[in-house]
Amino acid sequence: MAKKGRGLGAGKKIAKTRATARWKNTTYKRRVLSLKKKSDPLKASPQGKAIVLSKTEIEAKQPNSALRKCVKCQLSKNGKKITAFVPGYNAIKFIDEHDEVVVECIGGAKGRSKGDLSGIRWQVIKVNDQALKSLLTGKVEKGRR
Repeated sequence: MAKKGRGLGAGKKIAKTRATARWKNTTYKRRVLSLKKKSDPLKASPQGKAIVLSKTEIEAKQPNSALRKCVKCQLSKNGKKITAFVPGYNAIKFIDEHDEVVVECIGGAKGRSKGDLSGIRWQVIKVNDQALKSLLTGKVEKGRR
């Protein structure tokens, strides 16, 4: 490690060392190079509309043993295909193919997958402009399209 400069003309060296050291910080690097925006299919927006292509089941990671209900969908804004988790007991029954869903980030560390879902970074919050939570509780009926 380089020794810290001391004395009157040392300011330039200290600033240079500090600038190079900042690039080792992951959050700084991700912010400056805007890596979130580049890798994110939603392009850094909090939510996005998508059309359901198919319903799938994904196995949970070890030590859990379950089939998590998911939907493969295509984003309206740029046509990218993503897989989104459908939270809630029997919630998958409210979703059909060609329905319009709203997806949001599932909230894992650094925008990655959460819990025992491998590679799934999105979850469904609305189906045909009806909140999935209200559909589950029976407060609203599914909208016709």
